[in-house]
Amino acid sequence: MRIQTVSVFVDDQQRALDFYTGVLGLVLVADVPLGDFRWLTVASAEAPDGTALSLEPKNHPAVPPFTTALAADGIPFLQLGVADVQAEHDRLVAAGVRFTTPPTAMGPVIVAVLDDTCGNLLQLAQLVEPQPEP
Repeated sequence: MRIQTVSVFVDDQQRALDFYTGVLGLVLVADVPLGDFRWLTVASAEAPDGTALSLEPKNHPAVPPFTTALAADGIPFLQLGVADVQAEHDRLVAAGVRFTTPPTAMGPVIVAVLDDTCGNLLQLAQLVEPQPEP
């Protein structure tokens, strides 16, 4: 058993697609019309056959209060692993992305939190080598 697709609830599917592919650098996996919405998935360019994110519309009544509360409390909806948080932060800031938390060391990881422009906070995370005890 493996994780195949994870849903991310977004305010606007096209804006989300533009951000997740054009800014973050993920790749389009599927774009299937479904009435007013689309089955829209993206994945890592490094692993396009790996776990996909489904950019789901926030049309269920439970979703807007949930995602609004998470964002208001500063809680990221999901975490994306990167090799170098500082480099990704700098690249994304240059592209106009707003960060709510700059790169911050937290034990075995460095994290930064950004706004996806579609109602969610996303956390970038980089695993770091443990420092030897003096």
